[in-house]
Amino acid sequence: MIRYISTPFTHHIKVSCRDISQFIQEGYSVIQKYSSESFRFRRSDKEPKIYCFDDLGVENSLKYYVNDCNVMTEILLSRYDYFISHNMLTHIATNLNSTEFEELYGNRVRSRLRSMFNLISFNSGSEDKR
Repeated sequence: MIRYISTPFTHHIKVSCRDISQFIQEGYSVIQKYSSESFRFRRSDKEPKIYCFDDLGVENSLKYYVNDCNVMTEILLSRYDYFISHNMLTHIATNLNSTEFEELYGNRVRSRLRSMFNLISFNSGSEDKR
């Protein structure tokens, strides 16, 4: 779907949320990779990278040493800050409904995402759109 609503000039990088589980080996640098380090440098400008996080909600909350961390929560909150300051775009694909989303990520993340995203939803009986 995203391929059809994006322009050729707004290339996005698709990342499976399950792959974010590399956090267990790499630690907090994974959060930085998808937030503060998500810029291309062109001439004198910083251009934000556009990511599409696929299957949001299937990743696990992970431990890094003794710290529990919901990595996608941290990434989405950071990208929200960069959305406000640098117009950093983010796409997500999920099978979660709004109640499930709020249970996993909390009201704070849900409210931030409301201002970042246009929601395209399909009823449960519709065909797969892949």
